[in-house]
Amino acid sequence: MKIPESQIIEATINFVKNELKNAEGGHDWFHIERVYKNTLLIAKHEPVDITVVSLAALLHDIADSKFHNGDETIGPRVASEFLLKHNVDSEIIEHVTQIIENMSFKNSFDLNPSFSSKEMEVVQDADRLDAIGAIGIARCFNYGGFKDRPLFNPEIAPNLKMTKAEYKAANAPTINHFYEKLLLLKDKMNTITGRRIASDRHKYMEGFLKQFYAEWEGKK
Repeated sequence: MKIPESQIIEATINFVKNELKNAEGGHDWFHIERVYKNTLLIAKHEPVDITVVSLAALLHDIADSKFHNGDETIGPRVASEFLLKHNVDSEIIEHVTQIIENMSFKNSFDLNPSFSSKEMEVVQDADRLDAIGAIGIARCFNYGGFKDRPLFNPEIAPNLKMTKAEYKAANAPTINHFYEKLLLLKDKMNTITGRRIASDRHKYMEGFLKQFYAEWEGKK
């Protein structure tokens, strides 16, 4: 029997909260909640299937490959199995899993993407917004600490021409990640709403970096 949309959303929220209860602080339930809120905000201005974008936002990091030895198949599989168990329409399941498989920043290294949809653009923007601005800075340093990386090393320059494999294997100081990903996201936004919000958050990061270097050099 088909479950009402409100019930499947509620069930998904409960499932994700439980699955991520011990997750790293930058990829926990609160990250998912913020991405979900961003998704609903952006979706108000885009012609998308609200069920698809809601489920994709809630399940997009259910098993992030970073925490599963780089295995990119686990997340889509867990999401698909959960949705199948709750009798979600097969077309919706296929769309949601395709979004989860393809929306990550590391997939932007692929010159010929295998999948795209307006729904993915919305969820992708929502996820990328949570990687920039004040929260993006906090998440970046939280993950750097989780991986025991140095804050900054002037002798290690950012790698601005990484391959996808190099990006996945990167272990550089946390500040480098700003140049290798975070400062690039503003120009990769898909939607008008995403670009507007990203512009303000980008400026905040630029101000942070200016202050960081001034303090590092003992100028302020």
